[in-house]
Amino acid sequence: MTDNAQHQRPVKVAVCIAPGSEEMEAITTIDILIRAGFEVTTASTASDGALIVEGSRGIKLVADVALVNIADEPFDCVVLPGGLGGAECFRDSPLLVEFVNQHKYDGKLIAAICAAPAVVLEHHQMFPTAIMTAHPAFLEQIPQDRRRTKRVVYDINNNLLTSQGPGTAMEFALDIISHLTSKEKAGEVAAPMVVWPNMHYEVLPRK
Repeated sequence: MTDNAQHQRPVKVAVCIAPGSEEMEAITTIDILIRAGFEVTTASTASDGALIVEGSRGIKLVADVALVNIADEPFDCVVLPGGLGGAECFRDSPLLVEFVNQHKYDGKLIAAICAAPAVVLEHHQMFPTAIMTAHPAFLEQIPQDRRRTKRVVYDINNNLLTSQGPGTAMEFALDIISHLTSKEKAGEVAAPMVVWPNMHYEVLPRK
C-alpha cells in the first residue's frame, strides 16, 4: 500500500463493550473518535452474543456487531472501556484476550481505561514491562515500579495508552486521536467541543 493510500484509508478503531461497561468511557470515546472521522466499530463481548448490553449504571449500550464477527479483521486501535463488570467480562473472554493480543503483536495501539488496565491487561500479563495507570481503586493491582498516577499514560515502547476513569475519558479519546494521527488533528476535534484549556489541545493559529 502506498503512503497516499494509507493516508486516504480511514483509521479503523474497535471499541469493545460488555455487560457492566462504564457508559461515559465507552460513549465519550466512541463519540470523539467519530468526530475525528475514524471508522469506529463497537463490538459486544457479551457471552450470549447480545448486541444490547446494560452498562454499569443501567444505561443500555448498543454494539454494531458481536466481537466474534470481526475477530479476524485488522484495526488500527483496540479500545477497552472500564467498569468492573465489563472489565471482568473482557478478562474472562478468551476471544477478547486473543483479539487484543493479536493487535498488540501487530504493533497496533491498545487503549484501556479505568478498571481495564488492571483487571484485563495486568491480569493476563499482556504488557509485562509496560508502565500504565488505572482507576485509583485498581492501581495497586499494577506493580509499583510500573504504576503511574497520571490521568493518561502512554508507553511508547509498548504502544499502550491507559487512563483512569470517567473524568479522564475525554483526554483519553483525544490522546487516541493524537497517537493515531497527530496532535493537530486532536486539536481540531477538541476546539469546537470547548474542552478545558489545560488539556493542551489548542488549535494553533495559522502562520
